[in-house]
Amino acid sequence: MSDHIELGRKGEELAANYLAGKGYKILEKNWRRGRNEIDIIARDGKYVVIVEVKTRETNIFAEPEMSVTREKQKALIRAANAYILYKDIHDEVRFDIVSIVIGKGKEQINHIEDAFYPTL
Repeated sequence: MSDHIELGRKGEELAANYLAGKGYKILEKNWRRGRNEIDIIARDGKYVVIVEVKTRETNIFAEPEMSVTREKQKALIRAANAYILYKDIHDEVRFDIVSIVIGKGKEQINHIEDAFYPTL
């Protein structure tokens, strides 16, 4: 398995553990439906939280969350809509990003709540 895939999986596991430690209930990990994919789906109080996890070995050039482009946001919104329809959810939905830098034997986690909002 390639190093970047292994790094991504490690980041997603760290993110799920971090969120669970903050009291989030993890509902799904790596949820897929067709081309739609969501790293983590969790519950935080009244919110169903769609979480995008970005993991890097360094943040020299940019923080990992900067790679969540407008196109990636649109893809996450499509995936969230598919999940909401599939599970018949009527609760509020929030989009978070968990940005992780793993390097030099330590992890730096940055959780950005309400990272972006779906636009019409």
